[in-house]
Amino acid sequence: MASKRDYYEVLGVSKDASEDEIKSAFRKKAKEFHPDINKSPDAPEKFKEAQEAYACLSDPDNRRKYDQYGHAAFENPYGGAGGGGFQGNPFGNFDFGDIFDDIFSGGFGGFGGFSSGRGTSSRARKGADTLYGMKIDFMEAVKGCKKDIELEYYEKCEDCDGTGGHGESTCSECGGTGSVIRQTNTILGTIQTRTTCSECGGKGKTYKTKCSTCKGQGKVKVNKTITIDIPAGIDEGEQLRVPGKGEVGSNGGPNGDLYIEIRIKEHELYKRKGNDIYIELPVTITDLCLGCKKNIVTMDGEVELKIKEGSQPGDILRIKGKGINNPDSWKKGDFYCILKLIIPTSLSRKQKSLLEELEETDLEDEAEIKRFNKLNK
Repeated sequence: MASKRDYYEVLGVSKDASEDEIKSAFRKKAKEFHPDINKSPDAPEKFKEAQEAYACLSDPDNRRKYDQYGHAAFENPYGGAGGGGFQGNPFGNFDFGDIFDDIFSGGFGGFGGFSSGRGTSSRARKGADTLYGMKIDFMEAVKGCKKDIELEYYEKCEDCDGTGGHGESTCSECGGTGSVIRQTNTILGTIQTRTTCSECGGKGKTYKTKCSTCKGQGKVKVNKTITIDIPAGIDEGEQLRVPGKGEVGSNGGPNGDLYIEIRIKEHELYKRKGNDIYIELPVTITDLCLGCKKNIVTMDGEVELKIKEGSQPGDILRIKGKGINNPDSWKKGDFYCILKLIIPTSLSRKQKSLLEELEETDLEDEAEIKRFNKLNK
């Protein structure tokens, strides 16, 4: 007989793993190797192996004995080296109901067609949420706008109220529970699991006639144009929720929600950082040397910006409160101008002469130039 693998290795956890980590690891293994889902030949054996490991390690007393004696703690009727062992199968009566209920009811990303334990798939469930990507212009995000979108989605059939048929009666196969019990004999004893009733598809009800409008599906496809209000100041990646426009619910449950994820086109001039706006403002050498005034179009309209005499390339000038007005933020953004020196690529004879005259002046006395010349000797 092949030797058993270490229980911690089976679940893929360390020996100091917490109870929650052990339970989470078993959920993953159970979903991966459950015979109803995984049809590979070795899946049943791996599923049993994971069950056995979890049954042992989830019980504090069994785990303590296993840590001390290993598998011998449960195989030797006299308890191995330390005594106090078990006769027969120590995990035969272990109740997997709660954890299987978690796995197959959908609460942990389970498989929608399965149910287990006390839960059934016959109860009304809300539909899944859906995501829609929308690209808007930069100024539309700043100022806000309205956008129409065409949607194709399913709604509950009004003719049968989402049931898919008329003349309702309790399913005789499952007794109205929506699931049937399956028993599996394993080395751990008899394990009971629930699977969706094939007769009623998990609804717990059957119908005398199929609804002609939805062909028994309980839902109908619709095409609608809806208007989305884009609030001023919305930022890249933010989402807007539209209730009831997601996937259709099951067993008469409500639709899920639609989420609009905003993508913003880049602007040729403006760059956004939070609620602040930045631009590169082109200036000439005379603008910097002599100072000047520039008319700047901010988010709130045109503003006159004063550039002081002796400004330097790369200086950042702030225009307070002229950035983005985001209603969700308590502070309005600012507008920043980064001075970018533009060097002419061609000069007239007169311009060259003037620059040569400037070169002959006492610019060498400027403190920064004097400092460089001293260090460069």
